[in-house]
Amino acid sequence: MSAGDAVPLLSIRGLTVQYGHGRDATVTAVRNVSLDIPPAGIVALVGESGSGKTSLANAVLRLLPAAAGEVRLNGKDLLTMGRRELREARRRVQPVFQDPLAALSPRRTVLQSLMEPLTHFDIGAPRERDRLAADALSAVGLEPNLLQRYPHELSGGQRQRVALARALAAGPELVVADEPVSALDLPLQHRIIERIQALRERLGVAFLLVSHDLSVVRRVADAVAVMYGGRLVEHGPASRVLEHPAHPYTQALMRAIPHPDPNHAPPAVLGGEAPSLLTPPAGCVFHKRCSEALPECVTREPGFSATGDGDFSPGGHRVRCHLWDR
Repeated sequence: MSAGDAVPLLSIRGLTVQYGHGRDATVTAVRNVSLDIPPAGIVALVGESGSGKTSLANAVLRLLPAAAGEVRLNGKDLLTMGRRELREARRRVQPVFQDPLAALSPRRTVLQSLMEPLTHFDIGAPRERDRLAADALSAVGLEPNLLQRYPHELSGGQRQRVALARALAAGPELVVADEPVSALDLPLQHRIIERIQALRERLGVAFLLVSHDLSVVRRVADAVAVMYGGRLVEHGPASRVLEHPAHPYTQALMRAIPHPDPNHAPPAVLGGEAPSLLTPPAGCVFHKRCSEALPECVTREPGFSATGDGDFSPGGHRVRCHLWDR
């Protein structure tokens, strides 16, 4: 599915997230980001640590306040909803956090953790909730005999799947998953990614997948959005962004991926340091690390341009780079 094939389930427009206020220095962690997620789509948000990915995800979940912009779920702005309307929206947009051991209460069994969203959102009759919890566990490929176990009695992969099952128990339309496989070994990563793909196909659940690992993204995403220094610098169908990266930063991320072929060039680590969000550079936020920087990159921030495919639609391949606006 292409990101442009359907009316967006989630539409982000001009989202800005800041930390600090009053006399405190203000850090702009996310600056004027616009992004669409279609129904049953998987959109990957990628970039180095500190690029603004998690801040954007938390603003979508309304765990952080937004300084500006809109986040519309089926046309309704999550950022301006009142308590009652937001309660229903939170059932439809569920989080999965990076560390399931921290996200799951050590005092609750798997069954108790799965019952929490069912009770909170009043899903099903009380006598049905045990079955609904077992169904959610089954949906992520785990057996009912785990329902009475505690998080410390599970493996890392099992805990992450329980966290995913808890999100699914609410019957969401969108799951916001922040680095859901980064703490797992490679076989477990593959298992979780395969489960995400199956859930999308079987249940029609959409995913905003936050990741720094492009090898994971390549296997699952329909569209890729690349963030750097709080800005969206490239966005488009995964096949275009990953096979024909247009922004020098995306190209550097692709060169850093290890390759199984011993004859392939070794991974190349991007030199330099990520920009300070407190005192970002003028012009293009990437110019100090870019080997292709032009004179205008130092003084003028680029807008979005269409790449060689010429598609400037929301589902097209777009890049924020002066190399493409000449």
